[in-house]
Amino acid sequence: MKPAILRADPAAAFLTTERCRILELCNSAGDPALSIALATVAPGETTQLHRLHGVDERYLILHGEGLVSLGRQLPEAVGPGDLVVIPAGTTQQIANTGDRELAFYCLCTPRFTPACYEALGD
Repeated sequence: MKPAILRADPAAAFLTTERCRILELCNSAGDPALSIALATVAPGETTQLHRLHGVDERYLILHGEGLVSLGRQLPEAVGPGDLVVIPAGTTQQIANTGDRELAFYCLCTPRFTPACYEALGD
């Protein structure tokens, strides 16, 4: 890893088949220990049920309201400042229960790669 300032490019955000918009902020082979993405979920939308293999993930909720489902736990309400800890292999899904965008940082260790993602249905 080298010293750097990484600048977000909002135009690089993309809509995923998971039903959320992702803006990669930090994800490179040069820093394999961590990736950071800004995820947004539209009002009334629920992300696809999925899990990450070999990657622990954390959602740091920035704004909006949501309902997160993790593994066999009962769904739980989340909001600004909440940190959702998702161990590798845990099924996960988040719904936007509010009337405005739900935004959160996705912090993955080690870094996220498409190979670690497993879609589990709707």
